[in-house]
Amino acid sequence: MIQSTFIFLPKISNKKEQNIWKQGINNWNQFLKTDSIKGISKKAKAFYDMKIREAKEELRAENSYYFQKLLPNTETWRLYEYFKDECCFLDIESYEHGKNITIIGLYDGIETKTMVKNINLDMNILRKELEKYKLLITFNGSSHDIPNINKYYPKTIPKLAHIDLRHACKKIGLKGGLKMIEEEVGIKRPIHLKAYGENPIDLWRAFLASGDKEYLDLLIQYNEEDIINLKPLMEYVYGKLKKVINSYLV
Repeated sequence: MIQSTFIFLPKISNKKEQNIWKQGINNWNQFLKTDSIKGISKKAKAFYDMKIREAKEELRAENSYYFQKLLPNTETWRLYEYFKDECCFLDIESYEHGKNITIIGLYDGIETKTMVKNINLDMNILRKELEKYKLLITFNGSSHDIPNINKYYPKTIPKLAHIDLRHACKKIGLKGGLKMIEEEVGIKRPIHLKAYGENPIDLWRAFLASGDKEYLDLLIQYNEEDIINLKPLMEYVYGKLKKVINSYLV
């Protein structure tokens, strides 16, 4: 899908991008091979050709961050198919407006990794782990997870692209919190974890007060559900949005 994308080009809006597709220009290679495109001057076409060749080189080098800087937050979902084998689903548990991060959960689509405050939460290790990936996927991460990690643990997150599923969900009419959206699209959670959906921090406080590891285990399970469920949600949203774009492709 990213190679059918033109909105990363200066002054190419969604409407202009759709106009390009309607002319039978479905991808970068077709754009480069076409001499004249309706609505684009010869001078602009030459400049866009240069930028597309640059984008092809950056994509070949798997530099996802190049596109992060050029795409609107609502359109970074287009990177998923190309980088899906090198993506990491991330979620944090925190309190005091993100100041105290208690858990950071990572999921590569196969295995989860959980880092817990005062146990194994090490930002140097986290950075090395994140350097393995080309794409981060969160829900509301652009407002919560990423800014709080960057604020309290600067230089931990390397330069890579980020898909905030909250923005992508809104594009297909899915609004509200993650749990609400999960229910709407049919993603199930274990019943014993639903009671903590509103205040998972209560589990952390109970663990600190009692020392009972059962509370911590429940919080870890809760976080694991957050990151594991992001994958089917990402695939659901991607499928819906890709279908919309395919309707314009000739």
